[in-house]
Amino acid sequence: MTAAMVIFGIILLATLGVSALFSAAETALTRASRGRMHQLERDGDPGAKRVNKLLADQETMIGAVLLGYNAINILSSAVATEFITKSIPGAWGVAVATVVMTVLVLVFAEVLPKTIAIGRADDVARALSGPMLLVVKIFGPVIFTIQWIVRQMLRPFGINLGMETDVLAAHEEIRGSVEYHHSEGLVESRDRQMLGGVLDLGDMDVSEVMVHRKNIAMLDADLPPRELVRQTLDAPHTRLPLYRDDAENIIGMLHAKDLLRALAAVDGNIEALDIAAITREAWFIPDTTNLKDQLNAFLKRRMHFALVVDEYGALQGLVTLEDILEEIVGDIEDEYDSALQGIRRQPDGSVNVDGTVTLRDLNRAMDWDLPDEDAVTVAGLVIHEAQTIPDPGQTFIFHHHRFQVLRRQRNQITALRVSQRLEEAEESEG
Repeated sequence: MTAAMVIFGIILLATLGVSALFSAAETALTRASRGRMHQLERDGDPGAKRVNKLLADQETMIGAVLLGYNAINILSSAVATEFITKSIPGAWGVAVATVVMTVLVLVFAEVLPKTIAIGRADDVARALSGPMLLVVKIFGPVIFTIQWIVRQMLRPFGINLGMETDVLAAHEEIRGSVEYHHSEGLVESRDRQMLGGVLDLGDMDVSEVMVHRKNIAMLDADLPPRELVRQTLDAPHTRLPLYRDDAENIIGMLHAKDLLRALAAVDGNIEALDIAAITREAWFIPDTTNLKDQLNAFLKRRMHFALVVDEYGALQGLVTLEDILEEIVGDIEDEYDSALQGIRRQPDGSVNVDGTVTLRDLNRAMDWDLPDEDAVTVAGLVIHEAQTIPDPGQTFIFHHHRFQVLRRQRNQITALRVSQRLEEAEESEG
């Protein structure tokens, strides 16, 4: 064995070793559990602290690792080609060098280190975080320049990314992780819906969860006190809007507890009640308020009830704290609530639904994924997709379901039959 071969072997082993470290680092750092790293950092683990520092700017970290990985592989390939072509001149030497380096890189710089990194991602990430921090510091200016060049090249295609743009949005990363673990059977459907509900709060408006004005239980302020008390006791809610002359003219809100205190104060003499004295001021909010902001507003003002108006001030509905919480935990029922109405399962797997049933309620009840970006209710989805108000008996197929209109009242679809996913129906028939 000549000295040249020894030197070549040492250089090849060194470059493959460094390449394997870069490959393992890339896989481990992108798969490491951020939650565990943050917990370990709080416990004083220096390796976890370095990992979190690298993940804080993931785009630069990945760029630096890939730059080092590719530079080392190109160097090792060039050295191998130079050495082998001296023994096997011409095209055959280049071919032999290509085959040899492809096998060596694939086995020792790709599959082997990445397999180890996948199996022990957190441990490998902490072990290699120190060298990778050094690599990021060295290659940082180069990566910044490359990022700037890439962004300039994307501008003509209408893709405008600021230099501060993060590659992964936190919400989407969490959502993707939940969906993945649900598909693997590690997260139950109910937990998946609850976690998704939390993430959706910032993307939903109160108009999507409010009780429509047609379904609001409200009281006429001009009714005699005895009749007001009777209607309050008959109502399923403790907070009721008061109107005068016209249902659109809301003058305040009556709380059942205030009514009971007032009755106690007059020793049960209903006729002596002064309803105006116990009427609370109504809280009006725009229908474009997102649920996250409204939840914070409820908690800040210590109120559980708000009336929703449009841009012209017209009453659209009402929303309560319970309505928002139900978007996270599902329907909250007490002894005065009835079970979710309007969804009736059929023996063939389809469901008969009232047109006013919301898509989110139907998706939760049936574990479906009908889109609710363009419509709130099932009837609204059919009208949006059909681009018309269909007649009874008409059938439509979209979003992998068959929708049949059962009843229509003037311009309102009141009942539909929705099939199970067509793929599932075909499998059950087969």
